[in-house]
Amino acid sequence: MAGDGDTGAIAGAFVEIDLRTLYLKDLSFFGCTVLESNVFTNLIDHIESGNIKPVVAHTFPLEDIVKAQELFLLKKHIGKIVLTINT
Repeated sequence: MAGDGDTGAIAGAFVEIDLRTLYLKDLSFFGCTVLESNVFTNLIDHIESGNIKPVVAHTFPLEDIVKAQELFLLKKHIGKIVLTINT
């Protein structure tokens, strides 16, 4: 998919995909725009209990937000780019 695994709002409205990738690897593609009201709360509960661990690609202190944005724009990372705030 567009070479970087992103679709939708992040990569834009159009992506390229070789449909053989879906059926040769027996993959499924699902889309959803409306979720039940408890989905986000349940997700947070699972993350907080350690059942789900988000993939973190890189962590930057807030002062390095420009570096974080530059890395994000390269679209070569897998996972989230996290900004930390010193308190």
